[in-house]
Amino acid sequence: MFYRPEAGHGLPHNPFNAIVAPRPIGWISTRGAQGDNLAPYSFFNAVAYVPPQVMFASTGAKADRGGTKDSVAQIIETGVFCVNIATGDLRDQINASSAALDAGTSEFAAAGIDAAECRSIDCPRVAGAAAALECRMTQIVPLAGKANVMVLGVVTGVHIRDDCVIDGRFDPRRAGGWIARLGYKDYAAVHDLFEMERPA
Repeated sequence: MFYRPEAGHGLPHNPFNAIVAPRPIGWISTRGAQGDNLAPYSFFNAVAYVPPQVMFASTGAKADRGGTKDSVAQIIETGVFCVNIATGDLRDQINASSAALDAGTSEFAAAGIDAAECRSIDCPRVAGAAAALECRMTQIVPLAGKANVMVLGVVTGVHIRDDCVIDGRFDPRRAGGWIARLGYKDYAAVHDLFEMERPA
């Protein structure tokens, strides 16, 4: 089959999200004047090594946040955010934190998630996350379409859970593996790894 996105696909569900998969989930925590916020974003990735940098994209808006979502509104306000790495042991909490709560309602409290303080920025993080990346926002880029924006940040601090360092490597399989979004209601937990040497 072939379709043009503007003309529609004719399927019961949009295949685009399932085609570009698996996608890592950035569990973004922020702090603002209205309190702490936590939400998962599956348009997330690392984009540079030196200095380390990440991005996530927010799509859609909330009526109580002026054309965007809580995470982006608070990053605009403070200039900082934390990316908590999503793993299988916290999948129920990750899903619970995706609820559309009123601005100012903490997903940490609503989903029973323990918070800890970041060290290089004024922001909460998920205390039990296998890893967390403290970030200072560098750019917010408007994207095509209504309420689509990309947030870029430089990593200013890294937390790694001790039990997720195995033989000198970050390996969260003891935390249930990396969680990835596949599209529709489908997710995957990454447990099976293999190595390949790059050509010289």
